[in-house]
Amino acid sequence: MVELSRLERLRLLLEAENTDALVVTTPTNIRYLTGFTGSNGFVVASADGPTTLVTDRRYEERAAEELTDSKVNVKIAPGAGFSALGELCADGLLGLEADHVSWELAESLRDKLGAERIVAASGLVEKLREHKDAGELNSMREAARIADVGLAAIKSLLGPGATEIELARHFEAVVVAEGAEGTAFDTIVASGPNGSRPHHRTGDRQLEVGDLVIIDSGAKVDGYRSDMTRSFVIGSPTPRQSELLDAVARAQAEGVSAVAPGVPIAEIDTACRRVLDDAGLLEFFSHGTGHGVGLDIHEAPSVNGRATDTLAPGHVITVEPGVYLPGEGGVRWEDTVVVTETGAEPITLTSKEPFIDA
Repeated sequence: MVELSRLERLRLLLEAENTDALVVTTPTNIRYLTGFTGSNGFVVASADGPTTLVTDRRYEERAAEELTDSKVNVKIAPGAGFSALGELCADGLLGLEADHVSWELAESLRDKLGAERIVAASGLVEKLREHKDAGELNSMREAARIADVGLAAIKSLLGPGATEIELARHFEAVVVAEGAEGTAFDTIVASGPNGSRPHHRTGDRQLEVGDLVIIDSGAKVDGYRSDMTRSFVIGSPTPRQSELLDAVARAQAEGVSAVAPGVPIAEIDTACRRVLDDAGLLEFFSHGTGHGVGLDIHEAPSVNGRATDTLAPGHVITVEPGVYLPGEGGVRWEDTVVVTETGAEPITLTSKEPFIDA
């Protein structure tokens, strides 16, 4: 059986939506469909005709080099290029990416092309991106491998006197030296009381004996990302710290164990929360249990109690329960997990040994 291309699968979605063409303006979606990474351009994907990448002359050579589908046409147009839409879409319903297009652009296109022709199209390309193919998974496994190397390098530096920002910068240097394009996001090193903020902005605080330390890190390869969090304690843990580290580790293990094709996504969230509830810590878990990962660090599907989708092979999600106590700090464990035909494959492999001698 021949696998359909990304553009062919998009055409099927457009047909199902009774939409004649989709204007793709989100840079990540443009890259996914065509390979193009320039900062100016958009794609017109037709349900029954050609697909065209519109960009300006600065990117003429790059477009020719980067296109991954030989059936995509390139049109060079001045400025933002939207003047070319009348030529490319003479008639029919034209979908705009409703979650990303500005009101100003939508109104301008209604004026130029006719308000009756412009319709909202939400999440079509994002739906395709949820299911990773073999090439995407290979890039993500490599990004995960490199992040494991980077975390091992900074783990050896954890100790009193090291600053959060020094550790984050060292991680970035290591992953780039290992072959990554860079980090998957701004590395989070949250030490001591800073750990009570799930998305702490890494700063110049020095680690101290007795600190809990959260390190949330990832690498990027071919545009694809990994995401991993590990927690540590500097020196001998207090009974309370041991309790937190153990409870969150058990919650995360339960969540990962629940990952399999056909499982409602909300059940992953429930599995993690059940453990934290039994430990009397659920009130300190202040975010969703995970998210999809790919070309964006946060993408569909979301993993939380409100999710209505079901896991399927090719989904890549994080499982990342955490507890955060103001004034004390926090603990979070996170892995990037591939949904396979038979279960789950965690691809972030750094051990969850939290104890650092001081």
